[in-house]
Amino acid sequence: MKKSIALKPASFLLIIAMLLFFFSSMELSASSFQEGDTTQWRQLFNGKDLSGWKHAGQGSMSVEDGMIRGHGGMGLLYWAGEKLGNCKIRVVWKMEKTNSNAGVFVRVPIEPYEEWMPVFYGHEIQIDNMPELSDETEYHSTGMIYSLTRPLVPNMGKPGPEWNTFEITLDGPRTIVYLNGVKVCDYTDGDQVPPRTWDFEPFHGPRPDYGYMGLQNHGEEDVVFFKEVAVKPLR
Repeated sequence: MKKSIALKPASFLLIIAMLLFFFSSMELSASSFQEGDTTQWRQLFNGKDLSGWKHAGQGSMSVEDGMIRGHGGMGLLYWAGEKLGNCKIRVVWKMEKTNSNAGVFVRVPIEPYEEWMPVFYGHEIQIDNMPELSDETEYHSTGMIYSLTRPLVPNMGKPGPEWNTFEITLDGPRTIVYLNGVKVCDYTDGDQVPPRTWDFEPFHGPRPDYGYMGLQNHGEEDVVFFKEVAVKPLR
């Protein structure tokens, strides 16, 4: 999560976003994730280009050597084809440096139109093995729902340029994160969370069962590569 830029004041659009969230959580839109084969992973990234993806916010994302990478930021490359829920999402990624900062977003209530709405109203599965360098805590470390959860097993993220794998389960209001095969996070809306400390942290409250997912480009000095993004339904 970005720490070094000033936040924009709350806007009318963000208020509308919250209202849309509460309405959209009551029923699925026609573009929501559909049930299907629970044994097969469906690749959202084809390894060649960004077909099916859109970018919101600052900077950009591109495909190099079969991998998605960010340029500048802060921004979000999101899967525009559908909202995802009641599914598993697998993301394989690595840091350019020993440590870098990024995130995988889920449960974003409406289609992203700028960089901060997903931060405030979605869930970010954090990528940052050394949050202490930014005066942050284990609640802001790799595999956590940013600022809301603490590691069930700490320090499971591998440094760059080693590959890491997230397997994120969205089961109704419950979110489970496996990092490199180890369960590090298990959170259900309504579980106790620490007080909101920083103004760049997400607002507390429920998230939709189905929402947009995306990959964050955090900044020029925080490059993360993604070589696989895949999804399969739970049932």
